[in-house]
Amino acid sequence: MQSAVSGKIPKELQRHERDTGSSEVQIALLTARIHALTEHLKRNRKDHASRRGLILMVSKRRRLLEYLRRTDHPRYLKVIEHLGLRH
Repeated sequence: MQSAVSGKIPKELQRHERDTGSSEVQIALLTARIHALTEHLKRNRKDHASRRGLILMVSKRRRLLEYLRRTDHPRYLKVIEHLGLRH
């Protein structure tokens, strides 16, 4: 799922050339969408439907990060460092 908002999939996080479904790629795409939606909500404070979507995306990213932390900690550290997330 690559939308116009997310742009390119970070090549450093892909496991292979056509990888679009791994946890790392999903987290990167969600992060891009979260940043774009955050900017939208700064301009449109009353857009509660989009705010709910943002909360759902943040929750999904958190679950994916938790899964990655449990299953492959070195890749988890690489993802949060590359995306500038805190753990």
